[in-house]
Amino acid sequence: MVARKFQIVGAGADRKIQTTARGYEVLRDPGLNKGTAFTKAERQALQIDGLLPPVVTEDLAPQLERAYAAYHEAPTDLDKHIYLWRLHDNNVTLFYALLQEHLLEILPVVYDPVVGEAIEHYSEVFTRPRGIYLSINEPETVEQKLANFGAGPGDIDLLVASDAEAILGIGDWGTNGVDIAIGKLAVYTAAAGISPYRVVPVILDVGTDNEKLLNDPLYLGYRHGRTRGKAYDDFIDAYVTAARKLFPKALLHWEDFGSTNARRIINRYRGTIPTFNDDEQGTGAIVVAALLNAVRRSGTPWAEQRVVVYGAGTAGAGIADQIRDHIASQGLSKEEATRRIWLVDEPGLLTDDLKDGLLDYQLPYARPHAEVADLKRTRVETDPNAETRWPELAALREKLTNGIIDLATTVDAIKPTILIGTSTKPGSFTEEIVRNLASHVERPIIFPLSNPTALHEATPAHLIEWTDGKVLVATGAPFDDVEYKGVTYKIAQANNAALYPGVGLGVITARAKIVTDEILFAAAKAVAGQATDDTLGASLLPSNADLRTTSSAVAVEIVRTAINQGIAEAKIDDPVEAVRETQWWPVYLPVEAV
Repeated sequence: MVARKFQIVGAGADRKIQTTARGYEVLRDPGLNKGTAFTKAERQALQIDGLLPPVVTEDLAPQLERAYAAYHEAPTDLDKHIYLWRLHDNNVTLFYALLQEHLLEILPVVYDPVVGEAIEHYSEVFTRPRGIYLSINEPETVEQKLANFGAGPGDIDLLVASDAEAILGIGDWGTNGVDIAIGKLAVYTAAAGISPYRVVPVILDVGTDNEKLLNDPLYLGYRHGRTRGKAYDDFIDAYVTAARKLFPKALLHWEDFGSTNARRIINRYRGTIPTFNDDEQGTGAIVVAALLNAVRRSGTPWAEQRVVVYGAGTAGAGIADQIRDHIASQGLSKEEATRRIWLVDEPGLLTDDLKDGLLDYQLPYARPHAEVADLKRTRVETDPNAETRWPELAALREKLTNGIIDLATTVDAIKPTILIGTSTKPGSFTEEIVRNLASHVERPIIFPLSNPTALHEATPAHLIEWTDGKVLVATGAPFDDVEYKGVTYKIAQANNAALYPGVGLGVITARAKIVTDEILFAAAKAVAGQATDDTLGASLLPSNADLRTTSSAVAVEIVRTAINQGIAEAKIDDPVEAVRETQWWPVYLPVEAV
């Protein structure tokens, strides 16, 4: 199975591993290796007796203690990250057992935010490959390279692919971005129990516009500027075609693509194959989950909400789309719901006179110029990096000579009930803006979602102080509890890890043909349903410490939704039992020599 000399057979308590490997071949396979947990009988049958210390420790506890101590010996977060993945390359089960036992502490080191630092140093600290590297300069080899992974048609449930153009707020990192796919899959396994032996990380190397990488002699990727246009689309199509041919049951996950490509790719394939873009769909759904609880607590109906989203890229527009759809489900038309949302970005409030420089998914939210013609315009310094992430912005420069309708002016004019930040502009939710917003609404809803932590639009402590404790807040990065006037405020982290692992598990369990909007909303409702405490200061979302429970709840609702929509190919009588049977747990199984 998956280029290894073993397979897992049986079900439930009768599961075991069968292998043809012997001797050091057993110990050097991270999927087989149990270290000192091999029994005497297994050691003799597998010809590893004498290749291990004589003490037999049949449970994980002593190994976990050693591994956790070694983890803490690593001096920096990057060193800890590297240690963990070396542990993974030695013993997959121990790696996931450690991650699961200390999830809140270790998940940010395995994935976001430390993975960003690991990506920046990937070519310098590269040790061994994990995943599949596909290069646009060899499009004819895509299928063969995927086949070289050694998996059969029924062996793979999930592929996570990235072209690494828009990593985590750190931008374009070319082949280094394979770590984002690897880390994403680790979260799928730790949070939802998707088998690590049934997943594939993929980097789609289309070049890079990062001059630092292009001039780095250690860089391991295609040393060329990013390919765009038809050649890019043909390469993506070659990947999808080959992946569907080789792994016809697999869910295709897209991660950290540039905004224009991300939207185009998901729209092209989502109606015909099981596919999902976490940055657009997952981010939107987890924010809706937090909003379901926030709006209920605020007492203002959905149809009366006024929403300002600061940051109109892939994440911001994806959030806006899902908010729009939910507002529309409350009795408004899609057009009326769209009019309840205002997008603000580098060119200020998006208006229809800027349409030549707007992206297709931003256009529906552009306000009529006549509607805002009397609003004050402010001259601002241009962000030198803005045109990198938003090339069309160059077309707007001449139209912005008189200034822009900035966030402060928009908030003052619109008097929003909800303010969401995906701008990656730290400190942009100023005290003046927040106090102004709070003066018009009893329970303001403010979500500074940019991450990593250094990029947040405002801290929860400031938001709570500036609103006298009335704010309903969720953040994109983790924050500690806030004490204010005798109340402990638990800060909800609108982290996609509470949602996408359950989406993947549910889609895989049901063998859903496609990932529908109804599936995404079912996921949002399931997450919201795990945080029902409405007391002052209570979190709007469940803790990441409970990711396994949350992911299971999400998966069950997705299976039910897929069945109700008639898109489930699996025959399922009991969704709860089906999800339980699909999940993988980091426990040592008996190993049988064959």
